[in-house]
Formats: sequence, C-alpha cells, structure tokens
Amino acid sequence: MTEQNRNGRARTGAGGRRRKPPARRRRAGIAVSGAAAVLVLAGAGLGYVYLKLDGNLQGVDINAQLGTDRPKNVDDGSLDILVLGSDSRSGDNGAYGKDEGGARSDTAMVVHVYEGHKKASVVSVPRDTLVERPACVDGQGAEVAGESRAMFNTAYEVGGPACAVKTVESMSGIRMDHYIEVDFTGFKKLIDTLGGVEITTTRAIKDPKSHLDLEPGTHTLDGERSLGLVRTRKSVGDGSDLGRIQLQQAFMKAFVEQVKDVGVGTSPKKLLDLADAATKAITPDSELDSVQELMGFARGLMGISAQDVHMVTLPVRYDPLDPNRVVPVEEKAQQVWKALKADRPIPAAATEDTATGKADGVVK
Repeated sequence: MTEQNRNGRARTGAGGRRRKPPARRRRAGIAVSGAAAVLVLAGAGLGYVYLKLDGNLQGVDINAQLGTDRPKNVDDGSLDILVLGSDSRSGDNGAYGKDEGGARSDTAMVVHVYEGHKKASVVSVPRDTLVERPACVDGQGAEVAGESRAMFNTAYEVGGPACAVKTVESMSGIRMDHYIEVDFTGFKKLIDTLGGVEITTTRAIKDPKSHLDLEPGTHTLDGERSLGLVRTRKSVGDGSDLGRIQLQQAFMKAFVEQVKDVGVGTSPKKLLDLADAATKAITPDSELDSVQELMGFARGLMGISAQDVHMVTLPVRYDPLDPNRVVPVEEKAQQVWKALKADRPIPAAATEDTATGKADGVVK
C-alpha cells in the first residue's frame, strides 16, 4: 500500500524510501538553485525547449546510494533541501586554482521550506566545521570510512553528493528531500545572463584573490565579481569562513529578489537563455532532473520572497584545539534542527552568543 511523500508522489512504506520515479529526469533548488528553478519555469514553454533543457540536466540518484538507513521521511507538507556550492577546480573552474585532493563543498545550505510553501529557513553549515562524518558509499559504489573530527566539506570530497547528504542527515536527524549542487562556472554564466545582481556594500571589500575591489556603495555585480563576493574571506570580518557565509546569505537574498522580477515582460530569447544557463549551472538529485519535474518544484516555491527567508549559520564556536576550525555548539545546534524537524521557526536564542565571523552589515 502506498502513501504520499512531501511532493505529493506515491512512495512505499518500507524503509521510508520513495518508489522509483519515472525514467524522465528532474532538477532545481532555492537560493542559487531555487531562483534558478524560477528561471526554468519562466523559460520552458515549447516542446523543443523541453528537449534542449532536458539535455542539460544530469541528476544524482541519492536515494539509491543511501538506501534505507536514513531519517524517517516525514510527510507534513514541508521540504528539506541540501544546496552545495562545489569548489572543484576541474574543467573551466581551473581558473580559480589547482585541484588539491578533489572537489569540496565550498558552500553548504540546508533549506527548509515550511508547510504551505510561503516561508523558508536556511541554515548555512561552515565548511570548516569539525563533525563526526559517517561511513558512506560513493558514486562508484566504493565504501568510504567514517572519521571523527573531520571537516564538514571533506564529506563531498571523499564520497561525493551522497556522502554529503548522509553527513547532513546524521548531524540534523532530518531527511533531505532534495539535493542541489551549484557549479562555479555555471553560477557566473547565470549571473551574466541575468544582467548582474545589485548589492550595496557598507564597507570597502578588496581581495585580489577573489578578483574583488568594491568601494562602499551600490554595485551591479557581473558573474565574475558575484563569484568573488561569495568566495572572499580574507578581506571581511575576521577572515574566517563565518564572515564569508554572511556575505553569501546577503547576496543570495538579493539574487532571489532580482530573479523574481523576471516576468512576462522579459524577451523570449532572454528567458530561454536564462533557463539554459540555470539548467547548466546545477546538478540535482534524480527527482529533479527533468524540466517537467523542475517546473512542478518551482511552482511550489514561487510564493516565497527574500523577505520570507530566514537565514542563520549553524551555531558554532572556534575549536579550542585549532582556531582555524569550528565545532557545533551542540545544545544550540539541536535547537535549530529540532525546530526544523517540527516545521517551526528557528528560535532566536539558538544563534545567540555563538561565533559569527564579524562580517555582518558589510553587504545589504
């Protein structure tokens, strides 16, 4: 006998696993990827467009790789999505440095869309967070051993998307409904196709490594400078990854708001170009890797504006054994995860008196 999962699809009761979806593919997300989904929705109209955009989409079957040893799939109308920004230096991304030891998840956000899909919370997980990384199976079926005090972003490095999802599920106790990966080069091209993103800086940001030189004031950032902003760390706050997260959160809000302004007045060519860039920028799980599935997913997010998104950083403190790393403040971190698991707002007390990186207010 079947029941309905959070997306309204039938799934089997055994182990909480969804019934294998149709062979057609799917793709999207929120923040970088939720906005991309809106672009796809706006641009996909004719049959030939479906074929063109479907050809851009290649999904990852997270469910098959993780099996049944996962948190329960709670069908309460909410959604949980792991969004990763990959720092792979392969291919066109080589301009950003050498590939040392494989790709890592440079940016990680757990997006919780509340029941009714009118509001969302985003929890940024610092890449330098020391965690108990569980054993997992990588994309080639090889066993990957678990590790104590492993940096969070090594989960993706050693085991790919499935290991990253399993690590987040182990930390949070929350099953991820979807996975979205955003690529450096694709991100740049998407911003350029959009026409840039307008942000306001309250202080100068100068970082030659990130190709960034911004005076205080309002700027329309192209793809190169947008990527520089979300990757810079040495030139803001205390130079930590925590400061960079604050810039990322501010930028993502501006990006989401600007994408929502794309509408019927936009030329068909630009809509198609945006949809093409968006579908090339991301790698989703196998339940979002077709235009049809992506459009359905995007419709469920269209009621959410930037003002409806509450962004926090996982409560952490600097590791006493290594000041270049952070560790979760367990009691407060559990307040965050328990709130999302219960589909409730994250309490303000959960993020008080924790490490911040001191870069708040640099971008608004």
